Amino acid sequence: MTDNRDYPARPILAASAAVFKPDGTVLLGARRIGPYAGVFSLPGGLVETGETLEEAALRELEEETGVRGEIVAFNGWREVINREDDGRVKRHYVIASFAARWVSGDGEPGEELGQVIWADERKISGLTLTGGLADLLVSARAIVSGK
Repeated sequence: MTDNRDYPARPILAASAAVFKPDGTVLLGARRIGPYAGVFSLPGGLVETGETLEEAALRELEEETGVRGEIVAFNGWREVINREDDGRVKRHYVIASFAARWVSGDGEPGEELGQVIWADERKISGLTLTGGLADLLVSARAIVSGK
């Protein structure tokens, strides 16, 4: 094992947040390097010991983009499992995703994210997205807007 994220003994817990500005745009980021380099997803990352899922989502949001948000509600979960050709599990993440309102910050690329954009989730068909992201955005928008 070269990295504790590769070939894990058990699934790794992560958290993310779909943050919406009052104009309805949502914050998306694309990683600089693999895995998933250039693919848009929600800002997020690993949950640290002693940290709640909500705290992790908000911390990762601010660390990765400089944006501060306010959690509205839990929005669902996604699992990411990558296997080698021989069937061995190379990566296994369970990601708790939240719907949030924007508080402050413009969103800036950083060490992990090479690109950060505010997008209208109804017009993202031209972007390469992580699996299940479009559905998460629809439900997060409904939570944040109260519809």
